[in-house]
Amino acid sequence: MRAVWISGLAALALFVGLAIHLAPLEPGIVALQFAATPRAFGEIVHLWSPQDLQRYRAHLAPDMLLLLAYGTFGFLFATRTRLFAPLAAGARAAARWLMPAAALADAAENALHAWLTAAPRFEVPHLYAVSAGTAALKWALLVAFAMLVVLALLRTRD
Repeated sequence: MRAVWISGLAALALFVGLAIHLAPLEPGIVALQFAATPRAFGEIVHLWSPQDLQRYRAHLAPDMLLLLAYGTFGFLFATRTRLFAPLAAGARAAARWLMPAAALADAAENALHAWLTAAPRFEVPHLYAVSAGTAALKWALLVAFAMLVVLALLRTRD
């Protein structure tokens, strides 16, 4: 159970730290995550100052630690606690892998964003769509995990 707490607190601390670090960016990073075309992506990046772009790029390495922490937390939480016991076997299996899968999508998104923000890459418009798709997948998986937590809590109350 200690590993669940450690990974969860590490994820929370990293998330809060990165949120504070990225708070000055306007538009925020979620807008960039869903920018599926070179034009949309470029419009956001060009609204940022060079220092803002550097701030964004500087967050990518610590964000890899965050995704490692939350992926680990989700797996450990689903496998080492009894919360998901009231759910069907398929839902319990999904709960184990949703956060690690979200972390993999997040890692792909980070790699693409590191490359796409290093220089204009208008010759590969499909990679902007892939980047936005990995972000959407990440968020969908995180929401699905949260929904399973809520469902398990409701079933536990019954």
